Amino acid sequence: MTRYKVILEYDGTDLIGWQENTQGPSVQSLLKDAIEKFCGVRPDVIGAGRTDAGVHAIGMVAHFDLNKEFDANTVMRAVNFYLNNAPVSVLDCKIVADDFNARFSCKMRHYKYIVLNRPSKPVLDKNRVWWVPRKLNIKKMRMAADKLVGKHDFTSFRASECQAKSPIKTLDSCCIEQDDDMIIFDFFARSFLHHQVRNMVGTLVEIGLGKPYDIDKIFKAQDRSAAGATAPASGLYFIRADYAKND
Repeated sequence: MTRYKVILEYDGTDLIGWQENTQGPSVQSLLKDAIEKFCGVRPDVIGAGRTDAGVHAIGMVAHFDLNKEFDANTVMRAVNFYLNNAPVSVLDCKIVADDFNARFSCKMRHYKYIVLNRPSKPVLDKNRVWWVPRKLNIKKMRMAADKLVGKHDFTSFRASECQAKSPIKTLDSCCIEQDDDMIIFDFFARSFLHHQVRNMVGTLVEIGLGKPYDIDKIFKAQDRSAAGATAPASGLYFIRADYAKND
């Protein structure tokens, strides 16, 4: 048995998300289909994160096992051949140790969220940003974002269907940068709750629009209704997953 680690890029616009189910094409199902067409085996594919429908990835990490050892470049080329018409691409592939796990070996995850803040709707960036036509107050958003950093009970930023055992998470970094009309949010943490990033962004944007949210009071409430709306999936990107040096 040989374990392969792959790095994936995908456009989640027309996908139901990472997880395979019967509702439509997913990243996981498309990758499984391509591997099966290549070598006749349909392996389980484990990802570093389970992105929702409409969410994109620039560097999602996944692993799978094959009974036969192939050259890693051969696997990448073959899988990409069968993904040719799919919105998923393998950027890198390598053989790793049997104990590597894309999900559980991960030390840090990086998500990016992009808001287009201008009066005119997006055309080239349609389905890849959240269009907010009203001017945002970046200073207020940054002040609120600073309060999100650290170890907290993120119940108020957690989806009701979240299956995590605990709402306690440590957000290592939350940065907001502006590049012309683009406002870019960067989040770093070992792990996130379901919809946590989108709920934090939704709240920060509402603060930027003038809503008098107090982050400390939101944390204390431990109630999803105390925070802002969930930001659209279209602006969210899984950027990368970090592992130990040898992984």
